[in-house]
Amino acid sequence: QVQLVESGGGSVQAGGSLRLSCAASAISYDWQCMGWFRQAPGNEREGVASLAFDGTTNYKDSVKGRFTISKPNTLHLQMNNLKPDDTGMYYCAVSPVPACASSFRAGHYIDWGRGTQVTVSS
Repeated sequence: QVQLVESGGGSVQAGGSLRLSCAASAISYDWQCMGWFRQAPGNEREGVASLAFDGTTNYKDSVKGRFTISKPNTLHLQMNNLKPDDTGMYYCAVSPVPACASSFRAGHYIDWGRGTQVTVSS
């Protein structure tokens, strides 16, 4: 059974930085993307960043230039210049669907972590 465990969330002031990590184990299928999604209270879950198996990255427009996804071994999301709108529960997820590289459709992702909370105050 796939296990994804996020860590690194916290509370910061606007302009601050956080680095999220996602420890993955028991992925037995050929994954195509690993991604980060977030969900704020009352909002739908939205894609933030994804990393395809070939190294291609994709970012939500509002985080481009501020967030960086990487996977030297563990999946990370470096978040700089954080804004209050970045507040939410952040989830890592894994997709076996090739289309995940160009789309943030949550339905493409089949395994999810439980999330780590990020709170940015103004």
